[in-house]
Amino acid sequence: MTEVAEPVTQDAVFPLERTCPFAPPPAYEKLREAGPVQRVELQTGQQAWALTRLEDVRQMLTDPRFSSDRFNPGFPILVKSGRPQRRNNFTASLINMDPPEHGAARREVVGEFTVKRMKALQPRIQQIVDEHIDAILAGPKPADLVSALALPVPSLVICELLGIPYADHDFFQVRSSTMLNREVDQDTRIKAVDELQNYLDQLVTTKEAEPTDDLLGRQIVKQREEHGDVAHDELVSLAFLLLIAGHETTANMISLGTAALLENPDQLELIKNDPGKTLDAVEELLRYFTIAEFATSRVATEDVEIGGQLIREGEGVLGLSYSGNRDEAAFENPDDLDIERGARHHVAFGFGPHQCLGQNLARMELQIVFDTLFRRIPDLKLAAPVEQLPFKHDSSVFGLYCLPVTW
Repeated sequence: MTEVAEPVTQDAVFPLERTCPFAPPPAYEKLREAGPVQRVELQTGQQAWALTRLEDVRQMLTDPRFSSDRFNPGFPILVKSGRPQRRNNFTASLINMDPPEHGAARREVVGEFTVKRMKALQPRIQQIVDEHIDAILAGPKPADLVSALALPVPSLVICELLGIPYADHDFFQVRSSTMLNREVDQDTRIKAVDELQNYLDQLVTTKEAEPTDDLLGRQIVKQREEHGDVAHDELVSLAFLLLIAGHETTANMISLGTAALLENPDQLELIKNDPGKTLDAVEELLRYFTIAEFATSRVATEDVEIGGQLIREGEGVLGLSYSGNRDEAAFENPDDLDIERGARHHVAFGFGPHQCLGQNLARMELQIVFDTLFRRIPDLKLAAPVEQLPFKHDSSVFGLYCLPVTW
C-alpha cells in the first residue's frame, strides 16, 4: 500500500483540455503509465486523487465510502468560480445524494425510465426527428446540425416527458449552457441557477393545482396517493436535474457522433448497410467521447484503499471515466473507433447506484437520430474541416457549438 504520492502533473492543471477532439488529453496516458492512482492539481488550487484505470473507477463508484455530496469541503471542484455555496432554498438533488436517501429518492422516479416506457415514446421521437430532418432538407445549405437537429430533438423530448412548454426552450437552454461553462464567474452561475430554479418552482406549483399526464404530474399524483402530500422542493430539484441532463448530454452526443461517423466513413458504412449495428455504434461513441467525464468525481468519507493507494477521509477523487474508457487493459486498441467492438462495460453513463437515470432514453434517441439522418441524407458531409469546428473546451459537458453540414 502506498500512503503518499507527489503530484505528477505539476505542468498540467485539471480539468485538462482535449487537444484533439477525438482523443483524451495526452496526459491521461502518462498518468496510467505512472500508476493507477495519482495525485493531481485542480484549477482551484485543490489537490485530488485521479483514478486512471477502468477497474478502479468502477470499484469506486460502487463503494459507499465515496460520497457524491458536492458541498463536502473535500469534493473536487473543477470550475474557476470555485465551490458552490449552499443556500437557504437548497434541496438535495439525486446527483448530490448518498445512501440511504439516494436510493429512496431514485426509486420514486426510476419507473419513469424503464425500457418499456421508453419504447412507448419511440413513435413520437421518430416523428420529432423526421420533422426536423424535413426542415433541414427544405432549408439552405450548409445547415448547422446543432441548431437544426442535435439540440431541438432532445430538448423537445425532455420537455414533453417532464411537461415543460417547449416554447420556453431558449430560456432554459441559455441558462443550462451558462451553468455548464467552466469559465463563468460564480455570480453569473448563481443567477442562472436561481432563474431556472424559480421557473421550475412556478411550473411545479401550477401542476400541483392541476396535475398533467407527464412525469412531473404523475409524480405529484403518486406522492399524494402514497404520502398524502407533495414534496414540492424535491420535485423542483428533480425537474432541474432531468431538464439539464436530459437535453445537454444527448444534444452533444448527436453532434459529436455525427462528426465522428462522417470522419470515419468505414464505420458509417457499417450502420448504413446494417441498421442493426446502430445501437453498437451508439455504445462505442459513448465510450469514445465520454462527454461528462467528471460526473464520476467523489470524496472519501473514511480511509479507503483503492488501486494500492490509501485515500484518506475527506480527500477528493476524480474517477477519470474518459481515461478508464481508453484503458488499454480494458479495451483492445482503445483509441480506435470500432462500432463492432461490442464493449458495453464503459462508464460513459457512470456506474453503480448513480448510473445515469435516463440512459435508456438517451440510447434510443441517439439510435433513432443516426438511423434516420444517414438514411434520409445518405450523402451528408461536413461543410468545414474538423480542425475549424467550435468544440466546447470550456464546458463541463464536451460537445460542439455548431456543426456545419451539407449534402
